[in-house]
Amino acid sequence: MRIIIEPMRRSLNRAFARIALLLAAVAVAVIALPSAAMADEYYYRACAYTWYNCQTGVTGYIAEGDCGTANSYHHKTYVCVDYDGDYVYVYDGQADGYAAMAYVSTRAGEIQGRYCRNNHGYGTMARCNFDWVEDTDHFVQAGYKIDYATEAPLQTLWEWSGK
Repeated sequence: MRIIIEPMRRSLNRAFARIALLLAAVAVAVIALPSAAMADEYYYRACAYTWYNCQTGVTGYIAEGDCGTANSYHHKTYVCVDYDGDYVYVYDGQADGYAAMAYVSTRAGEIQGRYCRNNHGYGTMARCNFDWVEDTDHFVQAGYKIDYATEAPLQTLWEWSGK
């Protein structure tokens, strides 16, 4: 009887070892790979720093607030800011394959730079929902994103304080 049980035990031990190894590999792969949302959060090199907030805008909104348009060098990106809700709207005004970008910077608060990306294509409007300190200077810039590492060409559109 011992002769039959011993080989079966060794076979089961090997099977359990293979399963454990497979489960460990799957766990490492799941933990090591960033989620789609996490990867989206780091679409630009500045987004890795804690003093920046980077968002990809959501479509289906009509722009509200103060608006301005960047020149053709900055790909005719149209940006609006709704001060009451801390919303930033970005319109992609050029069919060039680049994502339209808005950047709102402040001189106070934990987050001092906010990037809103519209990667939905030419002719679309996207909205980002930020939170910023109202009682400080703010600067609005518009442009486009070339790639992860290249600084986005941005044109200053306007500034405000206390809204």
